[in-house]
Amino acid sequence: MGREVGMGHAEVLRAFRFALDPTDTQLTSLNQHAGAARWAYNHAIGVKSGAHARQRAEVASLVAAGMTEKDARKAVNIRIPMKPTIQTSLNAIKGDPRVQEVLPGTLGPHRPCPWWRDVATHAFQSAFRDADTAFKNWMDSLRGQRAGRPVGYPRFKRKGRARDSFRLHHDVKAPTIRLDGYRRLLLPRIGSVRIHDSGKRLARLVGRGEAVVQSVTVARGGSRWYASVLCKVWQELPEQPTHAQRARGTVGVDLGVKVLAALSKPVSMTRGGPQLDLVPNARHGKTARRRLTRAQQAYARTAKGSKRRVKAVRRIGRIQHLTAERRATSLHTLTKRLVTAFATVAVEDLNVAGMTASARGTVDSPGRKVRQKAGLNRSVLDASFGELRRQLTYKAHWYGAAIAVCGRWVPSSQTCSACGWLNPRRLTLADREFKCTPCGLTMDRDLNAARNIERLAQHVASGREETVNARGGGVSPPVRLGGRQSPVKREDPAHRAGPPRRSDPPATLTARKKRAA
Repeated sequence: MGREVGMGHAEVLRAFRFALDPTDTQLTSLNQHAGAARWAYNHAIGVKSGAHARQRAEVASLVAAGMTEKDARKAVNIRIPMKPTIQTSLNAIKGDPRVQEVLPGTLGPHRPCPWWRDVATHAFQSAFRDADTAFKNWMDSLRGQRAGRPVGYPRFKRKGRARDSFRLHHDVKAPTIRLDGYRRLLLPRIGSVRIHDSGKRLARLVGRGEAVVQSVTVARGGSRWYASVLCKVWQELPEQPTHAQRARGTVGVDLGVKVLAALSKPVSMTRGGPQLDLVPNARHGKTARRRLTRAQQAYARTAKGSKRRVKAVRRIGRIQHLTAERRATSLHTLTKRLVTAFATVAVEDLNVAGMTASARGTVDSPGRKVRQKAGLNRSVLDASFGELRRQLTYKAHWYGAAIAVCGRWVPSSQTCSACGWLNPRRLTLADREFKCTPCGLTMDRDLNAARNIERLAQHVASGREETVNARGGGVSPPVRLGGRQSPVKREDPAHRAGPPRRSDPPATLTARKKRAA
C-alpha cells in the first residue's frame, strides 16, 4: 500500500556495504593500505602525545616555581598539533626520491615511510583525522562535555590487535570511487575490485542523481574484506505512518534473554510466515561458544611467532566474525519488521551497563553467585539490547514510525496489564508466569510486560523522532517510584549531523526545503 501525502525530502547519509572478492595482488594492496593507515594514526598519536608531554612538563615546572596551575596553563604556549600541521611535517620528511633535503623544524623521524607512493594519500589523511577525533573525545570526556562512559587517553594501534581498516575520500566533482558496472567497485590505487553482492541499487541511485558517493571505508572482518560506501542520498522521508502502520497502531516490545522480544501484538518476521508474539532468541554467541573455546584452546597451544599461531588467530577471527554477522542479521530483520508494521514502537529504557555489571564484589565484601551472574551477563550482551535500540531509532525515522521510550523505573513486569494491580512480591527470573490475584489473569510475564509498555506509550505525543518520556520528563501515567531519582537525559542530541553511531542513532542531516514529489 502506497504512502499518503506528506513526503518530506531530505539529505541523509546512508552506507552501502559490499563484501569484496579481491585478487591476490589487490589483497596485498588492501593490506598495505590498512598498514599505512595504522602507521599514520600511530604517527599522529605519537606527535600529539609528545607535544602533550612537553606541555605538561612546562606547566609542572611553572607550578613548582610558585605559579598557579591556571596561570601556568595560560603561560605555556605549546599547542597540540592537528592534522594540517602533522600532514605538512610528514610531507616534508617522508621518502620522496625527487627531493633530498629535509625542511628545518619538521616533526618526526627522518624518512619514516619511503613506501608512501604505493598507498593512496587519503589513507594517511583519514588516519590523521581519526587521531584528532581520538584526542578530542578524550579531552571532552575529561571536561565532562561528552556523554557516555569515560574515554581513556588515546593509545597506539598494534598490528594484529587493531582492526585492519582504512578510509578513502575523493573529489565528488571528479569521482574516483564509483561502481564499475553492477559487480565491481573502483577504488583509488587498488583498482576495480569484484564484489559478491550486486551494486544495482546504488548504481541506479547515482545514475538518477539521487546519491553522491562521499567516501569508502574498507575493513577486514574475519577472512573477508568489506567496503562500506558512504553516500549522501536525497530521499523521501515520510511525515506520517502509512495506512497499514496506523491500522496496527502501537506495539510494546519487552526485550529479554529467554525470548529476544515479547510483543504486545503479533507480527510475522517473514513474508507469509506465522504471526509471532514471542520472538525467539537465537543465542548466536552461545551456539558458537563451543567452537570458539576449542579454537582458543588450540591457539594457546601454539608457539609464539609460528605459522600455526597465525592460522589459529585466523580461525578465531572467522568464528567471531560469523557470530557477529548472524547476530546483526537477526537484529536487522526484527527492527525493520517492527518499524514498517506499526506506527509507534514502545521500548523500555534499559540500563545495559548496570544489568551486565560484575557481581564479584571486593575483597572486604565478596559477591554472591558470581559465576551465575557472569553467565547472565554473557546472555544479555549476546542479545544486544543497545544495538537493537539504535537500529529502531534511525529506522523509525526512515519509515515514518515513532519510538516511545518508557522509563527504566516503571514496574512493567510487576503490574497487571488487565486491571493495573501491582504485585508486592518481586518476581525472580525463575517466575515465567504473571498471576494477578484480584482479576485472575494468568499469562506469560514477558507478554504482560509488553502490554504494559504499549499501554504506557499511549500517552506519548506522535512524531517521527524519538519521543521524550521518562528520561526527559513525565509523560507516562503516574506510577509511584518510591522516591527514586528524577529522570535524566543521557543521550546525544537527536539532530547531530553525521552517520549513525552507537551512541548517536539518528542519521539525518539538515533537512532541505520540501519540494513537490
